[in-house]
Amino acid sequence: MIISWNTTKECNLYCKHCYRDSGPKEKQADELTTSEGKELLTEIAKAGFKIMIFSGGEPLLRDDIYQLVEHAASLGMRPVFGTNGMYITEEVAYKLKEAGAAGMGISLDSVKPEVHDHFRQLEGAWEQAVTGIKNCIEAGLPVQINTTISDLNYDEFEEITDFAIELGAKAHHPFFLVPTGRGKEIERDSVRANRYHQMIERIMEKQKEVEIELKPTCAPQFMAVAKEKEMNMRFTRGCLAGTDYCCILPNGDVHICPYLPVKVGNVKETVFSKLWAEAKIFEELRTMDYKGSCGSCQHIEICGGCRARAYYYSDGDYMAGEPWCHRGGMLDGKAIR
Repeated sequence: MIISWNTTKECNLYCKHCYRDSGPKEKQADELTTSEGKELLTEIAKAGFKIMIFSGGEPLLRDDIYQLVEHAASLGMRPVFGTNGMYITEEVAYKLKEAGAAGMGISLDSVKPEVHDHFRQLEGAWEQAVTGIKNCIEAGLPVQINTTISDLNYDEFEEITDFAIELGAKAHHPFFLVPTGRGKEIERDSVRANRYHQMIERIMEKQKEVEIELKPTCAPQFMAVAKEKEMNMRFTRGCLAGTDYCCILPNGDVHICPYLPVKVGNVKETVFSKLWAEAKIFEELRTMDYKGSCGSCQHIEICGGCRARAYYYSDGDYMAGEPWCHRGGMLDGKAIR
């Protein structure tokens, strides 16, 4: 099982797609303290989670991040990061490695600096991210490059994978845009319906050519495509929201996933292990009693449809059918293109 903790809302960037609406000076007064964070990590391990993603905002802006990583590692979890990479100097990379970090997910949205910088809204962001990647690899920290797919970089996915290989990354995970947070403002740029499925096909075909791992995120239909192509993947299911995954917000709120703004509870009021085991929302998601095309799909066990996208396009029903799937690519009676 895997979980992400948005450790802070503060970030040095103001990215166009940010699901957490993070940015400079956005740190919240009620963010979990070091002691609360360590207690949360203990509860997460107690609940059976093995992979702990430290995310944000920008997690490296927390002064106690090394303490938190060390505590997670001491509990037997695998601490990894979701970061923009800009703060990863050689010293930081080695300190993270020493604390017990097991891998770094670093965002890179293009092989063209100007495209990445435009998306991240800061000149020089691409160059600093690439430097951060190189510093991690030099320190012995495995790197996974994360790319948000949109119309801005739709045609260069394969080039980004090749660049990831050139840099020495172990994986390239393309993230499909979900319109939440500031992502709502660029929903028109998202890849959908036919182009959405074409991109999944391209990713799976590229996977046949390269040794590093390629995994579409927020595109659970990749599991069905992989099955049809008789590809051996280490993954067992597309969408894990509420079944094997959830996220913690900076203030301790528990959400189904980072892109699905439904509050399950708060760890300051109820310990996380209890929420994970007993919350009604999680129980409902685990029934997989989905509506629409997802409910009758033969791939329900390995796909599940994107619960966040179902929520957004059905006015708040996270059990609705997946709107961008070939079987369910309809919105208000009209095909989504």
